[in-house]
Formats: sequence, C-alpha cells, structure tokens
Amino acid sequence: MAKQLKKGDKVSWKSHGGAAHGEVVRKITKPTQIKGHKVAASPDNPELIVETEEGKRAAHKLGALRRE
Repeated sequence: MAKQLKKGDKVSWKSHGGAAHGEVVRKITKPTQIKGHKVAASPDNPELIVETEEGKRAAHKLGALRRE
C-alpha cells in the first residue's frame, strides 16, 4: 500500500505522457515549494518527493504512487 512507502522505494505514477517511474527521496509534512509550485503537505496530509532517472523531482500524494 502507498502509505508504507519509504525512502529508496521504486515507484510509478500517472503522468501527462503515460506512466512515469522514479524513486522516493523523502517524505514532507509541511508546506513547501518545488519547481515553483506550492506543495500543501502537512502531518495529516504528507506528500513524497520522488526523483526520476533523469534527475527531475516532483511531489506526489501517497495515493498517486504505486510501488514497483
């Protein structure tokens, strides 16, 4: 289940061009910005920073990610 994801886990998610793949970098629990976009994370609504093989990072809600 997505709620059990941790740093280093390989994951996939739906993207504009189909499926994207990457690795969990860290969990965030407070509001932040990534690539100029506001991420409204909180302790009750955490998000995960994931990094693709190309080195691009994005924040995703736990439910949007699938363990590979």
